[in-house]
Amino acid sequence: MPRRRRQQRLERVLGTPALFATAYGNVGSSIYYALGLVAGIALGLTPLVFVISGVIFAATAATYAEGTVRFPEAGGSSSFARNGFDELVSFIAAWAQMLNYVITIAISAFFVPHYLSIFWEPLRTNPWDIVGGAIVITLLVLLNIVGIREAANLNIFLAVVDFATQLLLVLVGFALIFSPHTVFSANLHWGVAPTWSSFFLAIPIAMIAYTGIETVSNLAEEARDPPRDIPRSISWVAGAVFAIYFTLPLIALSALPVHRVDGGYATLLGEQPKSGGGGGFANDPVLGVVEHLGLHGTVLSVAKVYVGILAATILFIATNAGVIGASRITYAMAGYRQIPEIFRRLHPRFKTPWLSLLVFGGIISIAVLLPGKTTFLGNMYAFGAMLSFSIAHASIIALRVKRRDREMRFRARPNLRVGGVDWPLFAIFGGLGTAAAWLVVVVQKADARWVGLGWLTLGLILYASYRRYVVHAGLRETVRAPILIGPAIALEYRSILVPVKPGRESEEAIDFACRLAAERRSSIAAVSVVVVPLELPLDADLPEAEAAANEALDSAVAIGELYGVDVVGRLLRARSPGRAIVREAERRQTEIIVIGAPRADRPQRAIFSETVDFILKNAPSRVMVVAGKKAVAA
Repeated sequence: MPRRRRQQRLERVLGTPALFATAYGNVGSSIYYALGLVAGIALGLTPLVFVISGVIFAATAATYAEGTVRFPEAGGSSSFARNGFDELVSFIAAWAQMLNYVITIAISAFFVPHYLSIFWEPLRTNPWDIVGGAIVITLLVLLNIVGIREAANLNIFLAVVDFATQLLLVLVGFALIFSPHTVFSANLHWGVAPTWSSFFLAIPIAMIAYTGIETVSNLAEEARDPPRDIPRSISWVAGAVFAIYFTLPLIALSALPVHRVDGGYATLLGEQPKSGGGGGFANDPVLGVVEHLGLHGTVLSVAKVYVGILAATILFIATNAGVIGASRITYAMAGYRQIPEIFRRLHPRFKTPWLSLLVFGGIISIAVLLPGKTTFLGNMYAFGAMLSFSIAHASIIALRVKRRDREMRFRARPNLRVGGVDWPLFAIFGGLGTAAAWLVVVVQKADARWVGLGWLTLGLILYASYRRYVVHAGLRETVRAPILIGPAIALEYRSILVPVKPGRESEEAIDFACRLAAERRSSIAAVSVVVVPLELPLDADLPEAEAAANEALDSAVAIGELYGVDVVGRLLRARSPGRAIVREAERRQTEIIVIGAPRADRPQRAIFSETVDFILKNAPSRVMVVAGKKAVAA
């Protein structure tokens, strides 16, 4: 049975490889537009810009690894800020994240037709790329409202193929066209092309290459063992991204070097294409690299078609990930009463958050797409991302101070212990870098400054009004949306938590929970607690206990498959199993906990164990104890 763990769908058992593949499918997609966008600003210094932004990304990745392990829930920087500061800062982070998702949807969809222009040239330029991008967004929003599931295995396969293809382009480029003289000498015009102001602006713009780091945070809900899987997957993503972004720009600028034009300098990599054909490759930079890679004849034609189709497919999936991300962050914001609860309501037939998908995934994304300006989209992403990342870094620093004595399951490095606090050097460095980058965008780009600040102002006005006149709560107060449980829907639970361990009792509890969930498409979280002795750290290896816990979780998932119910497995490490289960129920806002009762053929002095007693006394929701075919509501 433990072997079955590797065969589950991504949605049900999300381990390190699946997390990596899903995240890289989003982060890796950005090379198809970021390369041209950055090259148009940084010119010959593009490789250096990607190195600098990569170092900042490494610090940001460490921050997200620690924060996501602390709070394995959808929300990312918003969740970190809620715990590190208060609800107002959390809202600002969430609203900035929302801007990131909107821009990710728009820019990914906008570039899909660019790479399909291998079949029809007008798709490279306005207005057909705008029309094509709007069609992509509309289609994906409708599909997500209907509730079409992602093909997880296909996404993993495409992510692997994508990385392999990019790596192959790098290797072929080094073999055929790489020119150290061109890249490290002829292309460089320090302080002139680009100017220093353009160079510094290019750094936050280059951070668009790392769009998707929030993906791991949003998928943390479905990770089985967050303290181990999340840090590993983030480090894998960082390594893979560095391998591409530190090398592909060298090949690109060897293929399309900087040259003089009209008294200045430019590279075809960053120039816009012409309506009648020809021009630069800012709209399809990777195709431009393929075209100038030294290939000829049939090999070149096949390579262009292959890369064009692959890029369009990857960008299509990235757009869908943005649509899903926007709906998830909206649902989380509504759950904490940051925006109206109507955005949290599900479609009566399809059981999907249709309004959040329609408004944020569709209408607003298409609105920012309509101008058809790639540079504007890049500037807006830099505005939102740098602000969100800065808040994430500051939150981790604040958490280290506020919870200095609390035991941690994972602690990112490097750290410096001063005054009884392990100061996170990665977060301090990353925060300074992202805050400086945000200021550069605000100072240099008027469009991003006014639109971005306008977005924040509008959000804060709506937030303050909703909190004051509807919620009747303070701006800094954390308020969870109420759980809708009443006489009419007493058995229509949407969120069910089932503690499991090896044995018949847990199987009976899962069986009953699945029957309870099957008709209403409810979600079930099966949790298994590995009890860690006090003399060991929480992240200690306990292979036998972990194997037993995974076996129980695999059995729960298998039973769920029989009923057609999604069961998400979660392995918890804790000193007290009862406290861990109650905390998990609180975090998930569980509506009912289903527990297997001791069997009659194994009598005990007490009716229930200490763990069950603790849950019955402290649970934040209803508890149902299942004994064979019978259930008694507690």
